[in-house]
Amino acid sequence: MILGKQDRSYDLPDASDSNTNKRANFQKSSPKVADFLKNNGFGQVQTLCKYLLAKAIRRNFVPLVLLGLNQSFFQMTPRTVAFHTLGCKLNYSETSALARLFEENGYLPVKFDDGADIYVLNTCSVTEQADKECKKIVRQALRHHPHAFVVVTGCYAQLKPQEIADIPGVDLVLGAGEKFRILDYVENLAKAQGKGMVRSGDVRDINTFTSSFSFGDRTRSFLKVQDGCDYKCTFCTIPLARGASRSDTIENVMNNARQIAASGVKELVLTGVNLGDFGNGTEVIEGHRAKKEALFVDLVKELDTLDDVARFRISSIEPNLLTNEIIDFVAESKRFMPHFHVPLQSGNDKQLREMRRRYRRELYAERVASIKKTMPHACIGCDVIVGFPGETEDDFLETYRFIQQLDISYLHVFTYSERANTLAATMPGAVPIEERRRRNHALRGLSEMKRRAFYAEHFGSVRPVLFEQHKNPALLSGFTDNYIKIEMPLEVGRVNTIAPVSLDNLTSTGEACAARAVSFEHSGADARLSQFSQVVLD
Repeated sequence: MILGKQDRSYDLPDASDSNTNKRANFQKSSPKVADFLKNNGFGQVQTLCKYLLAKAIRRNFVPLVLLGLNQSFFQMTPRTVAFHTLGCKLNYSETSALARLFEENGYLPVKFDDGADIYVLNTCSVTEQADKECKKIVRQALRHHPHAFVVVTGCYAQLKPQEIADIPGVDLVLGAGEKFRILDYVENLAKAQGKGMVRSGDVRDINTFTSSFSFGDRTRSFLKVQDGCDYKCTFCTIPLARGASRSDTIENVMNNARQIAASGVKELVLTGVNLGDFGNGTEVIEGHRAKKEALFVDLVKELDTLDDVARFRISSIEPNLLTNEIIDFVAESKRFMPHFHVPLQSGNDKQLREMRRRYRRELYAERVASIKKTMPHACIGCDVIVGFPGETEDDFLETYRFIQQLDISYLHVFTYSERANTLAATMPGAVPIEERRRRNHALRGLSEMKRRAFYAEHFGSVRPVLFEQHKNPALLSGFTDNYIKIEMPLEVGRVNTIAPVSLDNLTSTGEACAARAVSFEHSGADARLSQFSQVVLD
């Protein structure tokens, strides 16, 4: 089969072709496809040919000659599938798991704008903007392929299935309990003529854990180890969208971590809805029941023994679950990075009570102090909500001043939005939208000052960096162990390697530290960095 556009052509031997000379010449001139044949066998070349043909037609390639292809070849064309993810790192890990599920069952994953036969949209519903984004992505998918099947799943799908089913073009809506049974529904899916089909059970019936992890980024992977939440925060819909707290087993987490490491990933980020509640640890930590199963601290200690992974990060952990035992462990660990993301939500105890958070600001301050005492170089990020019902100007200023005094490194600031079926939505004292936005802007400004000050503290120091591709091909990007973003001139072969750099100053945009590579022998690095380099080299 020959496909050509202008002066370019690709001569693909047919599956039935037995001419060894033709095959040898083809392999010399087309190494990528040759590798495909070598790894998968000539019988699977059909999948590749059909994929290239489909792309050729979509991109106005002209098929010049089709040799030896019978009718059954085209009848067996695999369906293509594309994915789009909205929301958190947990969603990204689950989308990757869904993609692998499709691929293992004969589907061909393609890019979103390549015009797939099936589009799967994994949604979030933490903010009102996420809901609106869902509708926009559905429209975009149908512009790429007007006759595509559109499947929507995720938190928004569990919370508002009928609303999504009413979106023009949506064919199937899957709730949290049906998400990983998606193939059972799409095999015989017919294009909806009116409303999309809804398959969404009661979230209270979900009692099993489905593991997932992200692939695609060879540098970093997100591994889900916990799902659901038993907390009753008055602003949050996540328990309604994901169900009760449940966890993976340590054995399965270890197996998944080994599988991820075998792909070449250097950094693994542990994710969950309420990560510190792994093993239903809240009741144990708060003294309501005796320990009966492995808790989060047991998980991280076990993962620390895994030689295959150079770096682990804890994505986010509640302050009431971030025990001194966990802090002390990270301080001594070779593999767990000195980086904590600890939700605060408000620096005002009145709001914390109204939010039904399980701590007060004094506890939060104690956790920050404990981290900094054992790891002065540690990065600490926090989440804050502004404009919660009843938040007065004095309340907001109390939060601002509290955060101003905390030794933290950056903020994620969220503007409160009313969510259906939450207690907060019925509370008096709604803050005007413009005032919410003003407070958000003020805290974002504080966050930028905190981040720059944290970076400046480390000018002239040496930290290990995991190098990543930069959007500018002349540069390298990456993050230090304590989550300082760096930029430096491109050095070929550096991507997905770990090496020490000297942090010099802020870049012109202020978004990163300008860095330069150094060797440990000439860096004056501390003992922990030298120990860390040994982990990487081993």
